[in-house]
This record gives sequence, C-alpha cells and structure tokens, in this order.
Amino acid sequence: MSQLSKLDYKNYFENGVSFQTYLEKMNEEAEQKATEGLLAYVPMNLQRVNRILKTYTASEQLLKSLSEINHPIHWLVITENWCGDAAQIIPVIQKIAELSEGKIQLKLVYRDQNLPLMDAHLTGNSRSIPKLIQLDAHFNLNAVWGPRPNEAQELVLALKKNPATADKYSEELHKWYAQNKQAFIERDLIKAIQKGSAICADCMI
Repeated sequence: MSQLSKLDYKNYFENGVSFQTYLEKMNEEAEQKATEGLLAYVPMNLQRVNRILKTYTASEQLLKSLSEINHPIHWLVITENWCGDAAQIIPVIQKIAELSEGKIQLKLVYRDQNLPLMDAHLTGNSRSIPKLIQLDAHFNLNAVWGPRPNEAQELVLALKKNPATADKYSEELHKWYAQNKQAFIERDLIKAIQKGSAICADCMI
C-alpha cells in the first residue's frame, strides 16, 4: 500500500502536465534526432503515439463503462517520452480520457523528476513505466495499473529469462502490441474505471 497521502497525490496531479504539453515536448525531443542515449528512442515512439491516436477505436464495452461513471476520476500517469511501453499505452489513456467528456481528468508526470511518487509504485523492485494511478474525486488512491497488460508482462519476463531472446525482447514486445491492437490495454482500463466507480459511489458529480 502506498505511503503517500491524498494531499501528496493532489499535489502531484496539480503539478502534472496535460497530454498536449507532453506531446509538444515529445515533438521537440524527436526533432533533436539524437543517435545515442534514451532520446534516440523518441522519434520512433512519436510515430507510435501518432499512429495509435489515429487508429484506436473504443469498444462498446468501454463506452458503456464511461457512461456509467458517476463521479470525477483523476488519472495520474508516470511516464517518459523514451519509454516504448508508454508510446503504446499513453495514447489509449488519452483517447479514453477524451471520450469520458470530463469525467476522467488526466495528468502526466515524468518519472525521473518524481522519484518519490515512482518509488511508491514500483513493479517488484523496478521503476517500470508507465504507471497509471487512479484517484477518486478527493484524491484517494483506488487503483494502480501498469507498466503493461499482464500478458505482455509475462512475455517480457519469459524473453528476458532466455539468453537467446533477452536482447530482442523489445522487438517481440512491440510485435505483440501491434497484434493485440490495444485490446488488453482497454480491457484493463475498463476494470480500473469500474473499480473506481464502485469504490466511490457516494462521490456524485
């Protein structure tokens, strides 16, 4: 259980950036065309983000879950532009927030600038991202999801364990994302939305 208070979460949320600001910074970093270090991954990730923003279509089940939200939900997402999983997941999160018509408020925070928040939500001992932290109308924590769907996580662990595939796990992971077409990401986020609504049924809009 997180040791952070709802005031801590509120402060992180209020100091987070919008998706538009996040995307603008990503475009700026992509234009640098870095060939070394983590920034070298940004141009490809930007292509992934833009593609998913254009092609992702919400399911009827998701639209139904959004229509049943009866109180404000805050989504605080820990991420970084260079993260390949984030490039696959953040645009889905953004589109869902848009479709909620204001019921879900989204803010993004950069992992390396917010390590106390990250360290409160480790995956095992790893600072894996993205991490979606779901907060109710009063900034109480009610769900945490990430860094990827369970099926993708199991694939990554299996690939990393095998010396023959460890160096190529990222390539296989992105193939998995392409084949799954955001279905398992959406499935997991529907569960989070439903859990949030059930926990805070008295927080009426």
